[in-house]
Amino acid sequence: MAKDYKILVINPGSTSTKVALFSNEELFFEKKIEHSSEELSVFHKIIDQYQFRKDIILDFLKEKGINLYTLDAIVGRGGLLKPIPSGTYRVNEKMLEDLRKGVSGEHASNLGGILAYGIAEKLSIPAYIVDPVVIDEMKPVARISGMPEIPRISILHALNQKAVARKAALDLGKKYEQAKFIVAHLGGGISVGVHCNGKVIDVNNALNGEGPFTPERSGGVPVGALVELCFSGKFTKDEIMKKIKGKGGLVAYLNTNDVREVIKRIEQGDKKAELILEAMAYQVAKEIGAGATVLKGQIDAIILTGGIAYASEFVNLVRDRISFLSLVMVYPGEEEMLALCEGTLRVLREEEVEKIY
Repeated sequence: MAKDYKILVINPGSTSTKVALFSNEELFFEKKIEHSSEELSVFHKIIDQYQFRKDIILDFLKEKGINLYTLDAIVGRGGLLKPIPSGTYRVNEKMLEDLRKGVSGEHASNLGGILAYGIAEKLSIPAYIVDPVVIDEMKPVARISGMPEIPRISILHALNQKAVARKAALDLGKKYEQAKFIVAHLGGGISVGVHCNGKVIDVNNALNGEGPFTPERSGGVPVGALVELCFSGKFTKDEIMKKIKGKGGLVAYLNTNDVREVIKRIEQGDKKAELILEAMAYQVAKEIGAGATVLKGQIDAIILTGGIAYASEFVNLVRDRISFLSLVMVYPGEEEMLALCEGTLRVLREEEVEKIY
């Protein structure tokens, strides 16, 4: 009989900590613990929130009557580490050091591995992270940008992209490691990854300034005009960065980052909203088309996922332009907690070897 593994999943966000308990793939419970700005304002850096968040998690588990000694492993959301190949990584001292240091930037997800380790160590069980945003499997040819000082880099919604690609492969009766997909994660940021035989061999930098514009990011804009803007004296560096990430895209054109709100405006006859939403879909479709050339047209499926994939109006705008390329599969939302659990299970069941950072 197959062993029953109990796995605690921890996913820290900027203003919340999500906690879930799984028995194999079955969810026992999931809780999003919100943190008020007052609570967080006393901490100078995100890393300083460690003990505060750890105590909250332990108090919550105690309240639920969970015996921690029944757990087999704890997995945390992977943070901004150095670029690494995808997989499930055992949390070790080197990783903890880089997460504490914020070696590739400061983000709440940096606490994921630290919290998992902090709780797991006392229980003598392993702590893991799975497919952090910094996974990098790009081919050398994809890194060339045209300016040697600025190589193209891999930043994507790796956890969800990999999870839905595995799901799609299963639905098609294939192994992920033998499939060729283009996966478009449609959320606050949009990443379009080219998956070839289990690796994301090309992807736009979905964080700050490549690919389609998104609800709050500018995507790739005409660079000459951007340089002019930077040196116009009208904006500080921080203001320009905000235009690229945070106040770009739908926010800049329509003053909202909510696609549902945009669709509502379109239904009320707002022509500008209609044009801007179509333009966002147009750019997503163009990026998918570019990915098709990377795979030389040999595509098992194009996968649309993320929160915006719930909006059939947007999905249809994209589908109309790409359906000639391949089968289009839609997996709305992102099941991050389950994806973290599944990555851990693959290691515990010895279907995959744990990776060392």
